[in-house]
Amino acid sequence: MPNRPVSILYIDDDPGLTRLVQKTLGRRGYTVESSSTGEAGLARLADGGIDVIALDHFLPTGTGLDFLGDLARLPERPPVVYVTASGDTTVIVAALKAGAADYVPKAVGEEFLEILGSAIDQAVEKARLQRARDLAEHEMRIAKERAEILLHEVNHRVANSLAIVGSMIRLQTNAAADAHVKQALGEAQSRIAAIAGVHRRLYSSHDVRNVELSAYLCGLVSELETAMKASGHTSTTLCQMEIAFVPTDKAVTVGVLVTELVINAFKYAYPDQRTGEIRVILRLDDADRLALIVEDDGVGRSRANSSGGTGVGSRIVSAMATSLDATITYSEPPGCSARLSFKAS
Repeated sequence: MPNRPVSILYIDDDPGLTRLVQKTLGRRGYTVESSSTGEAGLARLADGGIDVIALDHFLPTGTGLDFLGDLARLPERPPVVYVTASGDTTVIVAALKAGAADYVPKAVGEEFLEILGSAIDQAVEKARLQRARDLAEHEMRIAKERAEILLHEVNHRVANSLAIVGSMIRLQTNAAADAHVKQALGEAQSRIAAIAGVHRRLYSSHDVRNVELSAYLCGLVSELETAMKASGHTSTTLCQMEIAFVPTDKAVTVGVLVTELVINAFKYAYPDQRTGEIRVILRLDDADRLALIVEDDGVGRSRANSSGGTGVGSRIVSAMATSLDATITYSEPPGCSARLSFKAS
């Protein structure tokens, strides 16, 4: 509530009772103004500065329910304590449904004034707590928006920095004379690109905590196919994926793992200039688990392992699977299928 004295507007056409209410509430520290009609009460509200309304049911032109209907159309309205001498509970129910915060049975005597004062005390406290909650929620929204803006900026800068590192590695690749060095640098560039892709998606997304995995992996696999074809490989890729959201760090891990498996399939699944298909499959295993499969129709893993690779890719795959708390399994020939299941959350 404001730092100024709390202002009460008492709407009643009984001047004697109005004076008693003003005196009683004044002793409680409230400033009490009065209006004898609903129309006059609405006019006073328009000037502002009213914190709580005490409203009589029977008014010269209509009832307090009519006043509540008019009050509901205002953008900001103080709480209302409804005062009624009617014993009809339907009036009380209607008033509460129309927005009254509380009600007081109207009578003559100290008991009525005490009950009214207590009801207004409660309405004032409830309004104070509501204002405090609204202020806290507003401050939290502002803090959240600032944090999200900062995270978007961080992800933007990380993605740009990784792009610069990738460009430097590409320059080094072009300058290298040894074919094995070129290949190793090219694979390192692909791993960096996989991580950069997550951060690119984060700074262009409204959700900075999660990544839509299928869209990210499809984009990543397409980039890998383009890069591998540029280096002389002719195989094609196919993505079969269900929509799934995972935390950022998990998306990075999955992206690096898929990068290694797809590169490995391009390099070894179809030797002797053969062409084939490499499929990347993502599907929901159950409510909170995802199945990831990278498969081909090539010569099989045993033949691929005898092709003279360094084993770095296999160690990275194993490390990424461990990070996902998953075990990767491989099928026997013909072809090769690498499968693992991990929690989405």
